[in-house]
Amino acid sequence: MEEEFQPSILVFCCNWCSYAGADLAGVSRLQYPVNVKVLRVMCSGRVDPYFILRALELGADGVLITGCEIGDCHYISGNVKAKERIERLSKLLDQIGIGSERVRLEWIAASEGTKFAQVMEEFTDHITNLGPNPLKGSETGGG
Repeated sequence: MEEEFQPSILVFCCNWCSYAGADLAGVSRLQYPVNVKVLRVMCSGRVDPYFILRALELGADGVLITGCEIGDCHYISGNVKAKERIERLSKLLDQIGIGSERVRLEWIAASEGTKFAQVMEEFTDHITNLGPNPLKGSETGGG
């Protein structure tokens, strides 16, 4: 009997908003999938596309970048930079056959623990429906 696919999800969380939202979800005992791994960064604008590509290469099935709402960035425009980077990266992911649908950018405020848990659930379901990262099992891919 074949095992059910359990995707590996990496989430880059902005320290000031979405990480606090993740913390609120935890304090509120809201459930979200256990295969979501949270990595705190100081700003969503700090997430270099190389980090995302490397996560996919090492076996992540999906990568989520979360940050402050536009206009609420503690570093003025980090989230705008993140949005521009993800838009450019999405085109590249489609061109190289990985698919832009494996990477998503979401704005989650510190007060939105419920939204954090919902986004984690939705994204995990989305990646589960896509199936394993095509790099898994390749010479360079993890998994």
